[in-house]
Amino acid sequence: MSFEHLTDGLGIGAPAPRLTWTLPSGAGPQEAYELEVARAGRVERTGRVASRDQVLVAWPGPPLSSRERATVRVRVWTPAAGEPTAWSEPRAVEAGLLEPGDWRAVPVGAAWDEDPSADRRPARVRKDFRLDRPVARARLYVTAHGLYEVEINGRRVGDETLAPGWTVYPHRLRYRTHDVTAHLGRGANTIGAWLGDGWYRGKYGFDGGTRNIYGTDQSLIAQLEVTHDDGTTTVVATDGTWSAAPGPILTSGLYEGETFDARLDDPNWATPQAGWPGTPVAVRSRDPRTLVAPLGPPVRRIQEIAPVTVTRTDDGRHLLDFGQNLVGRLHLTVDGPAGTTLTLRHAEVLQNGELATAPLREAHATDTLILAGRGPLTWEPRFTLHGFRYAEVTGWPGELTADAVTARVYHTDMRRTGWFTCSDPLVDRLHENVVWSMRGNFVDLPTDCPQRDERLGWTGDIQVFAPTASYLYDCAGLLDSWLTDVGLEQLPDGTVPWYVPVIPGEPMWTPIHPGAAWGDVATLTPWTLFQRFGDLELLRRHYPMAKAWVDLVERLAGPTRLWDTGVQLGDWLDPAAPPDDPAAGRTDRYLVATAYFAHSARHLALAAAELANGADAARYTALADEVADAFRRRYVLTTGRMTSDSATAYALALAFGLLTPRQRQPAGDRLAQLVAEDDARIATGFVGTPLICDALTDTGHLDVAYRLLTQTECPSWLYPVTQGATTIWERWDSLRPDGTLNPGGMTSFNHYALGAVADWLHRVVGGITATAPGYRTIAFRPRPGGGITWARTRHESPYGTVSLFWELTATGLTARITVPEGCTATAELPGCAPVALGPGEHVLDTAELATEAA
Repeated sequence: MSFEHLTDGLGIGAPAPRLTWTLPSGAGPQEAYELEVARAGRVERTGRVASRDQVLVAWPGPPLSSRERATVRVRVWTPAAGEPTAWSEPRAVEAGLLEPGDWRAVPVGAAWDEDPSADRRPARVRKDFRLDRPVARARLYVTAHGLYEVEINGRRVGDETLAPGWTVYPHRLRYRTHDVTAHLGRGANTIGAWLGDGWYRGKYGFDGGTRNIYGTDQSLIAQLEVTHDDGTTTVVATDGTWSAAPGPILTSGLYEGETFDARLDDPNWATPQAGWPGTPVAVRSRDPRTLVAPLGPPVRRIQEIAPVTVTRTDDGRHLLDFGQNLVGRLHLTVDGPAGTTLTLRHAEVLQNGELATAPLREAHATDTLILAGRGPLTWEPRFTLHGFRYAEVTGWPGELTADAVTARVYHTDMRRTGWFTCSDPLVDRLHENVVWSMRGNFVDLPTDCPQRDERLGWTGDIQVFAPTASYLYDCAGLLDSWLTDVGLEQLPDGTVPWYVPVIPGEPMWTPIHPGAAWGDVATLTPWTLFQRFGDLELLRRHYPMAKAWVDLVERLAGPTRLWDTGVQLGDWLDPAAPPDDPAAGRTDRYLVATAYFAHSARHLALAAAELANGADAARYTALADEVADAFRRRYVLTTGRMTSDSATAYALALAFGLLTPRQRQPAGDRLAQLVAEDDARIATGFVGTPLICDALTDTGHLDVAYRLLTQTECPSWLYPVTQGATTIWERWDSLRPDGTLNPGGMTSFNHYALGAVADWLHRVVGGITATAPGYRTIAFRPRPGGGITWARTRHESPYGTVSLFWELTATGLTARITVPEGCTATAELPGCAPVALGPGEHVLDTAELATEAA
């Protein structure tokens, strides 16, 4: 049992959370269910409900009130058994603070921080209090202007990092609920918090960043509610009675890194003690209506990686190679005299044996630790994050050994749901690179890159990558939250910003202009999430945003139905574009814009139909038809070729269904010819790359798609793999064949957009396609090629495990298939008629199927 898109039901913000459960393998199809909800000393049951629904089922009783806790369990009936199954294990769900009036806490921080030009040394805030009765239950509701980590009686609360994450803070500031019962005792207690700038007021954005984007204060908002054994409560909330003092962190920034002076640290600072050198806090303001519970999991430490090599330079520095480009921080244990200063620098690649920091631009990515001389110290930064494979350590006392420093990997703690592997080790590594790039760029929201002075929620990047992302991880909650912010940042005329949250006044992208492919995140990404997770309410919530976007483009295009005006990025980072003008590709930017206009209108119509809005479905279907007709008249020549005779132009026209049946095959043939003329090297950018393999496959050129996939010469998907890449690069030639860095200002080595081909790997090479929302029905259709002799693909769908392992044999192909309970499937193996499959394990052999058919 799970609630909404959360793995943990504590502090949920939905008063009537929807329920999802999976059936054990072999249970048989569900034909009815019964839910039991135990709350406030009473138990309520639905009775037998005749329904196959088991994903995001409506809450069965009255909504939860603030702080209310309930346990839920389910049992089901299947045709094979006359009696219901045993009850599932009970799962607890507890509401957070659902009403603005529930909040007593106000933001508090250091008074000296009120001058925005003053030293930005982070503060710690603290409060002593007494509990005169035993503690039965305690909850901490907490957030901040900036970043925070809370301790109670010297013990860390929670394990998330960079909390509360980044949202459009004036409208939505997430708080989190913690069970802190075990942290407290009768008598004297202390609560304290470390504070950091983070996105709220730290330097962030282009050209080194902008400070004070949302405010100048650094403040904690915390409300500790203690229920005693007699039912009475004690509330300790941030207010003017708290105190503040500088901590041992001297400076901290997401781009800059962190400086920590261990000589100034008292490990017991958050325990009851006399003489803490605090001064009264400054009290700030926050509208409690803007405090919201999370829709997805927080950022956490996910993995720890030891260096594969440690090299000492002639001047005493140590260079560490972790063997993997990752996003995180160094964690180290060191001993040395007081005042010893260690400097930790980070980079994704080396040039001439040294850290290549030019791609970081003005993100210094440097951490500094000053030792206290009190014996071995274990330390890592708190309020920063770096993208790196290599780290340089200067000032280490003595010899640095590989067991003294590790790299800790951080990202949003999403549940892994998708895997792919195959017989080609280069393709395998490509897929692994896609996974690592997603991990590094899903740090609370979907960013473009994790290392340089940018790290923004670019709308176009996730628009093309969402199908891949939603296969690999359960990212529904994270993306639902981020799409909510997209809607909040959408301009009144329907314009969707290039990236969300917006950095106001940023000169390069202000004023905000509507742009194709980027703005279409409003229509296409909610649809993708609906298809993958089966969440109709998510589609409903974001429908107004999608409609406003399409209506805007309709106005911009006018009666011609051609969107041929305004600022457009076109097929961004076409490899033919010059380094200093990534939008100057081979494909007419307005061809791209009009193609996306038709595609978004079509998907808005599909969404309207799912939402039973017949009038909108008819209106936007007609609009999509009109735009497609205008596209053909303007961009398709009478010869069958397109005005932009480029791979992206044909891929768009084919993948978006913009051509007539008679035009499709000639277009597919021309696309295959263009690929052959380029010797199967990539000739597409952000727009064309996710589509080209499907366009080739669907027009009978599977062999050409595989040639593209397996090409190793630059530009290609596998060229970076041959160069040792462990993530997806922003540019096809971020590292050039001669070993030099691409001179363009945008040269990231961790950018997931061009890894969107993994969706084709999952569906075509791996052979798994959802044919109904949430994988309720599935097509198993592997299409081998490219010398790949086997592939194994697995996805944890909302209903359970979907998997396919196929391998070529002397007589054909053998497939081992898993269909989860509650689902049906069709197997379409090469050269065989479709086979209907029910839940369970299946083994199919094409030779046997052919014999049976004969």
